[in-house]
Amino acid sequence: METPHSYDAADLKAMDASKDHFEVSEELTWTPEEERKLVRKIDLYLLPTIWLMYLLSYMDRTNIGNAKIAGMADDLKLTSDEYSIALVVFFVTYVAFEPGSNMVLVRWKPSLYLPMIMAIWGALTCVMAAINHFHHLVVLRIFVGVFEAGFAPGILLIISSWYKRDEQSKRFGIYMSAAILSGCFGGLLAGSITGGMEGTGGLRGWRWLFIIEGVATIIWASIASVILLDFPATSSRLTERERAIAVARLREGGVKSRGVGEERIGKAKSFRLAICDWRTIGFVLGYMVIVGSSTLSYFYPTLVNGLGYTDRVQAQYMTAPIYAVAFVCTAITTYFADRVSNHRGLLIASWLAFALVTAICVCTIFDFTARYALLVLMAAGLWASNALALSFASATFGDMEPEVRAIALALVNAMGNLAQIYGAYLFPAEDKPIYLMGFGVISGMLGFGTSVYVFMHVAVRRKEGMGWF
Repeated sequence: METPHSYDAADLKAMDASKDHFEVSEELTWTPEEERKLVRKIDLYLLPTIWLMYLLSYMDRTNIGNAKIAGMADDLKLTSDEYSIALVVFFVTYVAFEPGSNMVLVRWKPSLYLPMIMAIWGALTCVMAAINHFHHLVVLRIFVGVFEAGFAPGILLIISSWYKRDEQSKRFGIYMSAAILSGCFGGLLAGSITGGMEGTGGLRGWRWLFIIEGVATIIWASIASVILLDFPATSSRLTERERAIAVARLREGGVKSRGVGEERIGKAKSFRLAICDWRTIGFVLGYMVIVGSSTLSYFYPTLVNGLGYTDRVQAQYMTAPIYAVAFVCTAITTYFADRVSNHRGLLIASWLAFALVTAICVCTIFDFTARYALLVLMAAGLWASNALALSFASATFGDMEPEVRAIALALVNAMGNLAQIYGAYLFPAEDKPIYLMGFGVISGMLGFGTSVYVFMHVAVRRKEGMGWF
């Protein structure tokens, strides 16, 4: 006989503020089976939708590299410095606009806001097919960064707003798998488009790449607007009872969820509370290490070239095992991480320590085949750490008010992505093919990151009254 959960109406009084949302009886009770069905329904609405949104977001963000290879650099007469500028300006606005975007999202409807910005950056991607000058490229990249800035932190907020602390690792693993698979197959897809569409309609293949991927983004944005869930207390996709249970089970699990009609914290105060919380600072430092170390992807083409695979298609096939192993390790790690949700910090530290060992070995071993094998292992540790780091931060921020949590998560993601700006300079062309400086810096960062996450594990457990380990 399953024991029903119960929740006192006093804790849910804000939920009864509007008949348009749901009503709360004197005492809300639900069975474990009801909760399991609700979670499955939430998964069905959220996970496939955000997975494909992230896949398209990642492809729209990185397709400039495929376009360059397919002839954009020659057609626009781009110098190496100009191409670097086009890359960097995206991340400047991407990082700068993340916290502000989440301030808007937490006060609005995700089912409207996220598809809207997605459709806009999809349209801007299509417009990139018409560029004829370096300055056009820079302006469009700036605005794509502005609108894509709201997506990643918005998804972090949604996952943290729908799932209990011990449910989040698997969901972040699924979310992160979109980026991994994009790395695995995105280049092949781009090669098929640029090669197969070359000259069609009088347009170069790289222009068709922007058009096709931009249109796909717009189409999925329109579909997502009728599937994506809002927040637990207000989502029209759920029944009144399901909304009540969704909010109640989160509060029972220590995650603060805003009820209908409850007073919100002001923007300035929520920003101050987020930035002054020591946990935000700790997770920012840790995530910067992970994203900064992940810039080793700049080394992939040179390594594959050193193995003798100079053909672009062959080279892409040789990068696939790197992402395939990372996908398997991330899936396994995040699946089991929810079973030991109070030890996520140690799991992250373990993966970073593993990656540190491989990075040190790369600094001392110069055989390309051995380096390739080490790179596969290092990438697995970094991708698994990435997904766990987001779930660790999200779960830890669960006791924050939603407005504060929205900004804290955006700060972690934004500051982490600063690494995309300085990371490219870790592997200057004159250092090839050894790249000793780049791997030396990554080794140092991984050592620091391991220490940060051990500290965060201990400090968070002490704060929550669970002892040292």
